[in-house]
Amino acid sequence: MFKVKDIMIKAAICVSSDMPIYDAIRLLVNRNITGLPVVDAHLNLIGILSEKDVLSLLYDTEDRADQTVRDYMSTDVVSFDVNDNLIDLCDCLVNNHFRRVPITCNGKLAGIASRRDVIHAILKIKHQQLPELAFAS
Repeated sequence: MFKVKDIMIKAAICVSSDMPIYDAIRLLVNRNITGLPVVDAHLNLIGILSEKDVLSLLYDTEDRADQTVRDYMSTDVVSFDVNDNLIDLCDCLVNNHFRRVPITCNGKLAGIASRRDVIHAILKIKHQQLPELAFAS
C-alpha cells in the first residue's frame, strides 16, 4: 500500500511566523503555490498560511506593513505523518476545502502533499502515463 512519503514533496517551502506577511505572499505568487507551512526554528510545524488566509488583507483599510505571517496563519493545522496511508490523505483532501497538507516526521516538517501530488499518484498506481507538457506556440 502506498504511503504519504511515497508522494510528498520533500523540498517544501516553509516560512517562520515572524516573516513579514507581504514577503510570504510574494513567495505564494512567485512559486505558484497555494500554501506555506509555518515552522519554528527547529522545524516543528506550528501553522500554515494559505491563499485563503491572506484574502482578508484586501479588506484592511490601513496598510500595515509591519504585519507578519503570525497575524494571518491558521494554527489548527491538519497534517499527516510520513508513514500514513495514501488513502487517508486522499480522504482528507476530498472531504475538506484545503488543497495541501503538511507532512511530518516526529513532529517536524518533512514535506508537503497536495491534491496534484495525489492525482499524479493515481496515474502511477493505475499504470497510466503522466501527461506530456504542452507548450503554446
